[in-house]
Amino acid sequence: MSEIIATDQTHFDWAELIDSLNRLLRLRTTPIGMKLFKTRAEMESIPRVRRPTAIHTTDQIVGQASRNGWTVGITVEDLVGPQCSTVIGLHPRSEEWLTGSRMAGVWYENPAEASAHQHAMDVAPYGDYQAMAVSPLASGRLNPPDICLIYATPAQMILFINGLQWTGYKKLEWSCVGESSCADSWGRALATGEPSLSIPCFAERRYGGVMEDELLMAIPPRYLPKVISGMEHLSRNGLRYPIASYGVNNDVRAGMGVSYSD
Repeated sequence: MSEIIATDQTHFDWAELIDSLNRLLRLRTTPIGMKLFKTRAEMESIPRVRRPTAIHTTDQIVGQASRNGWTVGITVEDLVGPQCSTVIGLHPRSEEWLTGSRMAGVWYENPAEASAHQHAMDVAPYGDYQAMAVSPLASGRLNPPDICLIYATPAQMILFINGLQWTGYKKLEWSCVGESSCADSWGRALATGEPSLSIPCFAERRYGGVMEDELLMAIPPRYLPKVISGMEHLSRNGLRYPIASYGVNNDVRAGMGVSYSD
């Protein structure tokens, strides 16, 4: 278990948690959860779950929850191909998948570069699950999700991370695979159980509706009370969102005296 995990909770007051996140960060995009299910029937038992009527990318499914506020459940048949389904553990990392042949000459110069990219991706383990669902955290329908997905601007995100590091400090290090950066967020978080930050890629922005100035944090729900508690402490110290500009020409000493100890 990571040294920065504050609790091992399995049930949460989602209304209070989301209210706190929105109060502290003024988020523009709905915080959502993602959960894997062992059977399709288990996923379809979620209250008011929607099932796709068309073929989608996982980016679109996530966008339907975070942009539209929907609860959506999928199986591998609902996704456009194994590039999406492998990341969430619904398809194996097959030899064909590892070649990355469809990316060669498009995203990467040659087959060797494309294959190196595929091998670098973090993906959820395959074999235990047949379905996945996403839903706004405030709905409480996933009870609890495996991971939470928080979209935020860089200014909001650094304060979120500062809250995570308020106690049990740990240097946080993440990866960037480039295209298919869902592997850096929900793929890595599902695989490791650790907070995972990503720069959403071309596909997430084109198909998932992610805005130009948004980053994505995928984080197991047990961290959220710790993050919020940390941000509350920071806010009381005057370190809060929005971060007011001090001015590039002013004498810095007065500002530094407030934000940092002498």
